[in-house]
Amino acid sequence: MPLEGQGTEPLGQRLIEMPLKPEDTEALRDPHSGFVAYAPIGSIHKGELLVKNGGGKTTPCAICHGADLNGMGPVPGIAGRSPSYIARQLYDIQQGTRKGTWSELMKPVVSRLSNDDLIDIAAYTASR
Repeated sequence: MPLEGQGTEPLGQRLIEMPLKPEDTEALRDPHSGFVAYAPIGSIHKGELLVKNGGGKTTPCAICHGADLNGMGPVPGIAGRSPSYIARQLYDIQQGTRKGTWSELMKPVVSRLSNDDLIDIAAYTASR
């Protein structure tokens, strides 16, 4: 729903996160106001295929992140995380700008993924 005096535009092939109550987030800086993420139609399903079996492009995420995607040992959980956070981390790993302990191990895992794949994976993992 657009704000008064604001227009709308198609979502396109992108993720958008919005506060559930913009007035609480902006005016009160309430950290518990909650957010909703919008993703392209079909991206959650396409992301599920990539996450669960690799889709011929990558390694299934559960091998390192656990069957429930909540992490295993030092490997972080990815279920329920912000989709923009997940997409940004995957992109940064691809580009070599993320330099965390496990980044080099992730680089070949994400090397063949397109930007659309990153969006799909982020949408699916956020939905968990």
